[in-house]
Amino acid sequence: MSGRVGDLSPRQAEKLSEFRGRIQDVLAELPAQHDHFLLRWLRARSFNVQKAEVMIRKHLEFRRKMNVDAIISDWKPPEVIDLYVSGGMCGYDREGSPIWYDVIGPLDPKGLLLSATKQDFMKTKIRHTEMLQRECRRQSEKLGHNIEAISLIYDCEGLGLKHIWKPAIETYGEILTMFEENYPEGLKRVFLIKAPKMFPMAYNLIKHFLCEETRRKILFLGSNWQEVLRDHIDPDQLPVVYGGTLTDPDGDPRCRTMIKYGGTVPRSYYVRDSAEVRYEHSVTVRRGSVFQLEVQVPAAGSLLRCQFSSDGADVGFGVYRRKKDGGSQKVSEMLQVLPSERYNAHLVPEDTRLTCTEPGVYVLCFDNTYSLLQSKTVSYTAEVLLAPDGPTPSPEDQLQ
Repeated sequence: MSGRVGDLSPRQAEKLSEFRGRIQDVLAELPAQHDHFLLRWLRARSFNVQKAEVMIRKHLEFRRKMNVDAIISDWKPPEVIDLYVSGGMCGYDREGSPIWYDVIGPLDPKGLLLSATKQDFMKTKIRHTEMLQRECRRQSEKLGHNIEAISLIYDCEGLGLKHIWKPAIETYGEILTMFEENYPEGLKRVFLIKAPKMFPMAYNLIKHFLCEETRRKILFLGSNWQEVLRDHIDPDQLPVVYGGTLTDPDGDPRCRTMIKYGGTVPRSYYVRDSAEVRYEHSVTVRRGSVFQLEVQVPAAGSLLRCQFSSDGADVGFGVYRRKKDGGSQKVSEMLQVLPSERYNAHLVPEDTRLTCTEPGVYVLCFDNTYSLLQSKTVSYTAEVLLAPDGPTPSPEDQLQ
């Protein structure tokens, strides 16, 4: 049985009922509550209810952390991403699923990562994915049957050494991992076209981020790729440049109003070239170690701001709050406020701002435990901007 609505074995139906019962306390917070949606999580974990529950609860934490419910309406990507990240949604396949195009050749990974933060790229991809999920829901209502996954056309023409730059591969890997963990069964098939000779090298660098089920959905097409695309997509839903008849209203065969083709990022966007930040402190975080900075926040509603950059390589950063005063306390014993993740602060300086819901001692952690060979020099400035009518901290209270 496929594990989809209308094609469930008695055991699968029982697992679905059990799963719904176990997540009843958070069901209303999910983007959808119907069986089609819940079954995606069960299929992703081979109908292991416990694992599916862990996965979906982590997804809710992800949605809260990234403010996913408002990411389409309330957040816009930086201009450089909007102009120079290639790709877009254009048309529908024969079953009604939206089609997304990733156009690799014109992409300038180094220029983009020198002009915007890795976190901005992650939020952009989340925003794209949420837009596609919304389009699937619209198609479901329009067609009268469930549409839950997209088709992806991955255009590899022009793939070169610039695309396998290490920070770019690492960022792409994190995006793939995010997609696998938070949008299970959201990909129907991938049409990989115009792959150059160096493609196997590039694929080997990223395939370990993909689960086996996702790898099985990739169709590596040869010289007859246009014919294969037309087998799955009506010509009037396929741009002329990809073998169909679809054009923009002005006759553009590339459909540039729907698909962006990127390009080389002008150096004027490079953050390190355009903004010289002066930091108040500098510290060396030795290989395999953590540097902790304690900041006293005297009032709820205060803004905790930390600007930082690193030399040579990325660095982990997270924020925690002490649960008790005095004495040493391990990070695992503190309250996590901002989960630790790796920042490309050696490429683009970071400016992290956090509204503190409670007063107390907040601990900023610069994490280099994952690096066994390289120490990192981190330059930083940390400050507390008080909420209106809050007490005024003394200089020695702000940074300890």
